[in-house]
Amino acid sequence: MRILLVEDERMTRVALAATLEREGHQVTACADGTAGLAAIGAGEFDVVLTDLKLPGAGGLDLLREVQNRGGRSKVIIMTAYASTDTAVEALRLGAYDYVSKPFQPDEILTILAHIEQFESVLQENRELKHRIRSLGDDGLVGNSPVMRRLKQTIRAVAPGDHTVLIQGPSGTGKEVAARAVHDLSRRGQAPFVAINCTAIPETLLESELFGYKKGAFTGADRDHAGYFERARGGTLFIDDIDDMPLSTQVKLLRVIQEREVHPVGGLRPVPIDIRLMTAAKTDLKELVAAGAFREDLYYRLAVIPLRLPRLRERTEDIPELVRHFVAKHGGDERRFHLDQPQCRLLAAHDWPGNVRELENLVERWLALPDQSLRELLGEQAARPAPAAAAELPSPAPLDSETIDYREYMDLCERRLLDWALARSGGNVTVAARLLRLPRSTLRSKLEG
Repeated sequence: MRILLVEDERMTRVALAATLEREGHQVTACADGTAGLAAIGAGEFDVVLTDLKLPGAGGLDLLREVQNRGGRSKVIIMTAYASTDTAVEALRLGAYDYVSKPFQPDEILTILAHIEQFESVLQENRELKHRIRSLGDDGLVGNSPVMRRLKQTIRAVAPGDHTVLIQGPSGTGKEVAARAVHDLSRRGQAPFVAINCTAIPETLLESELFGYKKGAFTGADRDHAGYFERARGGTLFIDDIDDMPLSTQVKLLRVIQEREVHPVGGLRPVPIDIRLMTAAKTDLKELVAAGAFREDLYYRLAVIPLRLPRLRERTEDIPELVRHFVAKHGGDERRFHLDQPQCRLLAAHDWPGNVRELENLVERWLALPDQSLRELLGEQAARPAPAAAAELPSPAPLDSETIDYREYMDLCERRLLDWALARSGGNVTVAARLLRLPRSTLRSKLEG
């Protein structure tokens, strides 16, 4: 194993390093906490073996740094100041174990042997899951021609390390497709980290993606590893990238080009080793033409483009999808089984919400078994379709001698927002451009 040993007592450090190397381990030895932090930032270690009290930075500081970087290293604390409080604090923060000085080298070797056994079991579990997925359980339900082609493409591109752009309307399963690519790739045993651009306020998006250093801004009371660092060795999936602000797009382009991130407030870049996958619910080429998305970034992302079909383009998959969702939500497949009239009914529906809408319907069917699918589907069909707001809305009618000014203006604003969202296909960035509003202002109005 690769071991980082941080110990300020020279005799202990030299003797322990020699013992570990005789057992076949690769040892990097540091004499103080500052050097230990630098080693953690520069390399990958299976185990960090550190004294609790150190010059520069303590053992708990090293433990926190490991946790901020994803917690992949097992941390063992050595302390001559053994007490229940220090032990509990170290274990609470994520330490694997601790030993009290003075100790025999065999105590350390026993803990390392336990770690190796544990990692061996985890590796066998990952390989078993990978073999199961390789037999076809990739999470993509359906055997229609368009889905068969999609699965073939995913199996073809998964082994490489190319950037993948997945495009498709909301509810078509873009994250499911991204996970399928990840699971079948050489990184399938490493982390799959997903982030949604619309779920994070614009002001926080950069620091969440790239991380920040302690003191970088008000409230930054510790170092924070961004999503790029947390996905180290695995896959980072950025959903709804069509909602990413232009200012952040510039920084993302630089990360892709240089293969390193610059944490907010950091003095040195951090190298990254990830596979990047992104998803968009609208056509990025149209956003490029509208000036809402950088053309150079688009071509960096669209190395391998994947298109997910709408549900109405693969209605022959609906019976299989219904069986899948009935089983997923614990329903009785014999009771909730589609007959031919029900299949025709579902196939005739437009499914504006795609697979997600179908799953919601199945959940309601399970919760309200006495209602027919036609009744449940009628509730969905009764909702106004987004396309109804495609035309520029007329002002609300004035049909009385007096009117509440605030209510009238709220109604007009709501109609205008619906129109912009319908014209943009639900893309907040494009809708803000149509209304000539800052994106943050539009988002606050939508959430208000």
